Amino acid sequence: MAKCSVCGKGVSFGHNDSHSHRKTNRMWKPNIRRVRVVVDGTHKTVNVCSRCLRSGKVSRA
Repeated sequence: MAKCSVCGKGVSFGHNDSHSHRKTNRMWKPNIRRVRVVVDGTHKTVNVCSRCLRSGKVSRA
C-alpha cells in the first residue's frame, strides 16, 4: 500500500494531457520507504515517505 504511516500521504490522481488535449487517467505515487524506526522504545518496521525521513519526523533504529 502506497501510504505513509506518519503523515498519511497516499496516491493522487489526475490526467495525462497530450498535445492535442486528449486526457487519460494517471496517478502519482509517493516515495515510500520501508524503514526500521523507534516507536515507544521498541523497533518497528513501518512505511514512511521520503519527505518524513528527510524532515526527521521519525527516528531510525
